[in-house]
Amino acid sequence: MLVRLTGCNLDCSWCDTRHAITEGDEMSVDDILTHVSRLGCPLVELTGGEPLHQSGAAELLEAFCDAGFETLLETNGSLDISQIDERVVRIVDLKCPSSDQTDRILWANIKHLRSTDEVKFVIASREDYDFAQNTVTKHSLNDRCTVIFSPAAGLIDPADLAQWILQDNLPVRMGVQLHKIIWPDKDHGV
Repeated sequence: MLVRLTGCNLDCSWCDTRHAITEGDEMSVDDILTHVSRLGCPLVELTGGEPLHQSGAAELLEAFCDAGFETLLETNGSLDISQIDERVVRIVDLKCPSSDQTDRILWANIKHLRSTDEVKFVIASREDYDFAQNTVTKHSLNDRCTVIFSPAAGLIDPADLAQWILQDNLPVRMGVQLHKIIWPDKDHGV
């Protein structure tokens, strides 16, 4: 289950969740926990926008963990992850050049990655792929955690990205946005 928080401190050129910048209803941590608990899904991923942009995000993550949920955080990589509850799996997006946000990466987050965490690169071009490949090598990311290369929906053919990964024998996972394949005409609410 995704819990999407409103607001973001970045403006990625290819953002596909612009609705998460302003849409949403104000809810307390207890209200969110009650709503999520009713749905009966044991896995919860906190995302955004940028969830860490909200002052109550760390408290919400801790509440999910305390309630027994397997808890994930997907963050844009521009804000500090070091104080996030150690029970949370952190998915840190490192912004590639086509996002126009590479200069906003908080590189200090890399030293806080654990083997249970993931680093994700959204790739929209060959330039992005080269950047991601160089970053993986330079920071030994495969020695730290799982690395995912995700094709930017509608901007790059996933088959091209898969071919580059295979040609370079790069030890990364490729992740596609399944909701875009299953519900191609629905931009949010899935």
